[in-house]
Parts: sequence; C-alpha cells; structure tokens
Amino acid sequence: MSDSIQAVNAFLDNLFVHGPWLVYLVILVACFIENIFPPFPGDSFIVAAGALVGLGRLQLIPALLTVICGGMASVMVLYWFGRRYGRDFFWRRDFKYFSRRDIEAVEKRLARWGGGILVISRFVVGIRAALAVAAGIGRYSSVRMFIYSTISYLLFAGLLMYIAVSLVENLEVIER
Repeated sequence: MSDSIQAVNAFLDNLFVHGPWLVYLVILVACFIENIFPPFPGDSFIVAAGALVGLGRLQLIPALLTVICGGMASVMVLYWFGRRYGRDFFWRRDFKYFSRRDIEAVEKRLARWGGGILVISRFVVGIRAALAVAAGIGRYSSVRMFIYSTISYLLFAGLLMYIAVSLVENLEVIER
C-alpha cells in the first residue's frame, strides 16, 4: 500500500509543480463529466479535493467552489438539453438511462416534492442526471433549478470534503 501512496504523492507533486490551478481544473472537469457520463466516479474527486485541503495543498473555499461550478455547469447543460428537446426526444429513443419509465417517475417525484427533491438529489445515486433532464422536460423554473441544485451541491460536496479533511487531519489517531 505504501508504494501506491508514494506513486500518488509523486503524481500530485508533478501536478503541483505547475501550481494548484491545474489540480483545480482537473477537479472542475471531473465534476462536470460526472453528470454527463454517470458511470464516471466524480464523487471520488470531491473526496480527493477534501483530502488535498486537509493536507494543506488546496484551499477549502476555492476547492468547494470548483466542485460546485463543475457540477452545476453540467446539471444546467442537462436541464437545458431536456428543456430544448423535450419529452418526445427521449420517449422516441427510449434510452437505457433516460427511459420513458425513468422520466415519468422522476417527473412525478419532481411535481410532488419540487425543490426538496432537488436539494437531496446529490445524495441519491441514480437520479442525479435524470432529475436535471426531467426538470428541463417539465419546464421547471430554471432559477429554482439552479438555486436548489446549488444548495444540494454545497451540502453534498461540503459533507464529503468535511469527512475527507477530518480523516486526513486525524490520520495519526486512526492509524493507532
């Protein structure tokens, strides 16, 4: 295990030679990709950002804002895609991840719980991207979509980063 940790540290050292902006850029792109391509492990980049904050290699506020901006950019792209192309586009194609049944279920939840479901959306794997598309299809308010999704990102990323920072700062205690 120590060899892999050394390899990760060497990789990070090479990135940080160019300044932290490159690391922030990687985090931003990773958080954007996660919503567009759901199998991508974007949450692990949030945890990694938190660990780097705990190690003093990144600053908390810029790291958190980077995560939120990357994620929100892709959420709004998906929202506008759903709004632009509408229900028929998805129903005609019956995609695996955006099937007719999936979209109908998400639309019902959104109609029933509105902003509440958007706030918890980051915490529920599997509905994140579909919810953004369904909100666009259902012509949910773009301002509300942005506000509630930003709150969701702030809570989710803040929690993951807090856990990562706490683990890094208490690593000596954990190792005992």
